[in-house]
Amino acid sequence: MNRSYPASSVKKNISKTVSEIAALVDGAAVGDAAISIYGVNRLEYAMPGEITFLSNPKYKKFLAQSQAGCIIIPHDFELGDEYSSRTFIRHENPYAAFVQLLRVFVPEKRYQEGFIHPSAVIGQLSVIAPTAYIGAGCVIGEECVIAGNAVLVGNVTLYDAVTIDENSILHANVVCYQETVIGSRAIIHAGAVIGSDGFGFHEVENGRFEKIPQVGNVIIGDDCEIGANSTIDCAFVGSTIIENGVKIDNLVHIAHNVVVGENTAIAAQAGISGSAKLGARNRIAGQVGVVGHLETAPDVIVHAQSGVAKSIQTGGHYFGSPAKPHGEELKILAALKHLPELVRQVTELKKLHEKD
Repeated sequence: MNRSYPASSVKKNISKTVSEIAALVDGAAVGDAAISIYGVNRLEYAMPGEITFLSNPKYKKFLAQSQAGCIIIPHDFELGDEYSSRTFIRHENPYAAFVQLLRVFVPEKRYQEGFIHPSAVIGQLSVIAPTAYIGAGCVIGEECVIAGNAVLVGNVTLYDAVTIDENSILHANVVCYQETVIGSRAIIHAGAVIGSDGFGFHEVENGRFEKIPQVGNVIIGDDCEIGANSTIDCAFVGSTIIENGVKIDNLVHIAHNVVVGENTAIAAQAGISGSAKLGARNRIAGQVGVVGHLETAPDVIVHAQSGVAKSIQTGGHYFGSPAKPHGEELKILAALKHLPELVRQVTELKKLHEKD
């Protein structure tokens, strides 16, 4: 069976020599610095003419087989004689250097300033800056404000009185409910829903539920990024707040009246229940659940699949369900491995006692 490998995403219309790249990233070239590089790729898939990097030692096994034209390696990486014919760039942080090159070889798409597609529908009294881009199929409600260089890629729907600040980009099929506020330089990925009703119901007679009106909004700060198909509920009253610099992965749910502290990152499939307040610089790993109405301190790290059932008052690593300090939970898990043997011993002691 033929096996296909991921190709470089570069259109190969940019070319730089290894010498030029080394100067660009402040690295040191080793080998033939005149080689031309036109693309980027992963270490195990890179082809001649492409540059890659080695940062994590577990990928060292791919180094000898890599066909890359140039590989960025740590300053202290030892090169044997078998690499004498290869070309490298030594750098104090190969990953950071590679990220810098991504912006060179795969520049971000530029949208035409001052463009409004004929198919866009724009409500009365909405204000759109002359440099904004409004793509095909967008629907903009009444009294919206879209600031300079903001981009609505296509099929974006804004309910009434939505505000999008400068240089923010909303990808295809994003929906913002009424009075949503999005700050500057935000990135909202495809299919995200901002400001839908929170899960608010009041149980009445016979176990029937009565809907509680959700009349608040969502405020998203500057430099935030919201992943594809994530949802952020509007507040019951007041605002659900995503502070500056927050990064939210795909398929994350943020419930009503949550406050997410600045520069917090939340990984995929996490769920933050209503009125929880996450501190600044929290790191919430994948599939973490956070109970409503609790708070976390700044600099809290919650490991994957943990459940946060009570407030966390001190920064640090937490793990488990319910989440405990990481070291404590690891000790508990280690002890649990011995439980079957302990049960066997107790059973035998019980039998001996009964014989006596």
